[in-house]
Amino acid sequence: MSIRSAVVLGVLTLIPALACAQSHEHAHASDADPTSAGGAAAMGGPIVQTPHLKLTAMRAPDARDSARGAEILRGLREGIEPYRDYRKAIADGYRIFLPNLPMKVYHFTNYGRAIWEGRSFDARKPSSLLYERRPDGGYTLVGAMYVARKDATPDELNARVPLSLAQWHAHVNIWAPRARDPQRWRETVNGQMKFGPAGAISTKAECERENARFIPQVFGWMVHVSLDEGFEAQHAGGHKH
Repeated sequence: MSIRSAVVLGVLTLIPALACAQSHEHAHASDADPTSAGGAAAMGGPIVQTPHLKLTAMRAPDARDSARGAEILRGLREGIEPYRDYRKAIADGYRIFLPNLPMKVYHFTNYGRAIWEGRSFDARKPSSLLYERRPDGGYTLVGAMYVARKDATPDELNARVPLSLAQWHAHVNIWAPRARDPQRWRETVNGQMKFGPAGAISTKAECERENARFIPQVFGWMVHVSLDEGFEAQHAGGHKH
């Protein structure tokens, strides 16, 4: 399978899960269960480690990391400045992920750039732009997201965005119904969706008992950057740079 095909397959695999996760997230927005919050991680919600969301460990900061972080932020802001007009982003090949679902932050993703970014890194060229929806139906640019390969090592991620400044995250341990049973996406456990990135199923034994499919990781590693607040560090007691 080509890299492009793998990216497209990953998107198609996760869309039903994200759609269900979002509907349940809005129905239970006050729930404190971090597993429920995990489904919103890629949608701009709080990112905390859950059985379905893996975070990189924070490293001790040093002066070189701070200088490199400042350089990345300068490059990012310069590179995405033209996309304050969301229509320019669409014209340049960015596509809105799940545009019809109400979300805090919308991802506009350029899949060609995401494929390139899996092998290379340019702070000026993030694969996804992050927007908030305006009351008038338009979008306001609030940040961007970088990606890396699924099998990238901590040192490789650190070479892109220092692990002392931000935590990369990956969507892992996803359980999905068999292709012949799409109606099962609607199944719940105590009001929580059973399958997907916010699902109640979080062990291999449960997956086998449900006769479901196990997806070790969907997409590659990701890290969000806010235009206003910089890198997002989600560790306990963490701070933003």
